[in-house]
Amino acid sequence: MTVDAGADRFEVLVVCTGNVCRSPVAEQVLRARFGERFARFSSAGTFALVGAQMPEQAQQLARTLGAEPGPVHAPRMLDADLIDRADLVLALTREHRAEIVRLLPRANRRTVTLREAARLLESLAAAPGIETDLARLRAQPVPDALRALVPMMLAERGLATPPADPADDDVVDPYRQQQEVYDRSGAQIADAIERSEAALRAIAARA
Repeated sequence: MTVDAGADRFEVLVVCTGNVCRSPVAEQVLRARFGERFARFSSAGTFALVGAQMPEQAQQLARTLGAEPGPVHAPRMLDADLIDRADLVLALTREHRAEIVRLLPRANRRTVTLREAARLLESLAAAPGIETDLARLRAQPVPDALRALVPMMLAERGLATPPADPADDDVVDPYRQQQEVYDRSGAQIADAIERSEAALRAIAARA
């Protein structure tokens, strides 16, 4: 993959309900892990608590996971335009994914839950005979290579080992819950991002 990103970046939109806990935490951790040279991360909520702030527990969770919340996060409502501008939409639950696709049906081709993404990327990283397809990505700028990788990842649906429980593709909602729920939510977010990063490295090594 060529490293010249130019002015173009791969757009990732993270979606939860209120856009004050799960999606901003995931957004900030993704930014901390991957940087924004080749990708840009943002978030929104299906019922965003516009005008609210991230709870202190959510801010602390982001810090614990290696991110820095930085400027005050401003929750915003999800709409079709935001979805349309994204190259990849990461929903925090299957319910959010359904709402994203309801707002913009064609987004089904680039919408996945965060935890499902990790599962599909791991499946792709282990898939036989993908070297030829991956080789085509080498000469492309990184943002374009990432865009080409999205349909390859989603093609693993039906091939990847399904979760033992469908709810295992969701991240639990910690809003107004006890600290143990925040911790569980954060662990699910961190695990999905770590597994996705490891799978992407394995895919890049095969390209």
